[in-house]
Amino acid sequence: MVLVSLIILGGVFLGFILTLRKSLKRKLIIWGIITMFIITPFLGWIISILVGIIEGDGFAAVGMMMLLFPTFFIIGLVLLIVGFFRKEAF
Repeated sequence: MVLVSLIILGGVFLGFILTLRKSLKRKLIIWGIITMFIITPFLGWIISILVGIIEGDGFAAVGMMMLLFPTFFIIGLVLLIVGFFRKEAF
């Protein structure tokens, strides 16, 4: 669980580094990609495992994963699409 937390923190740090002094369009695209491919699977896994441990049932963990993964992925996808279709302000 510690390794997964470090991966999430590394992804967030990478996002901040890659978006320094960039336009809003570029920031939205980068954060959309990072949200979809780094934050979504690992954060969903951590939350689902914790729910499964608290409830004492593996099916609760799987159910939570089935709810969280698409939700977080759609949030990242919306960020990416908004970034693609946003016009640059000169």
